[in-house]
Amino acid sequence: MSTTELAWFKSSYSSGDGDNCVEVATCPSTVHVRDSKNPTGPQLTLSPATWTEFLSRLA
Repeated sequence: MSTTELAWFKSSYSSGDGDNCVEVATCPSTVHVRDSKNPTGPQLTLSPATWTEFLSRLA
């Protein structure tokens, strides 16, 4: 599956004012993360376990 076919979801913490915007697309074996202002730019690809660990440290 290419990243253009992924279903991207913008963070609920992102505003519509063009500032910090993060998008995430999930698959069974990977979690993709990108800057919504630069959808063709670099992306992170993480395992679900790594993503869960990252999120647990934000709280």
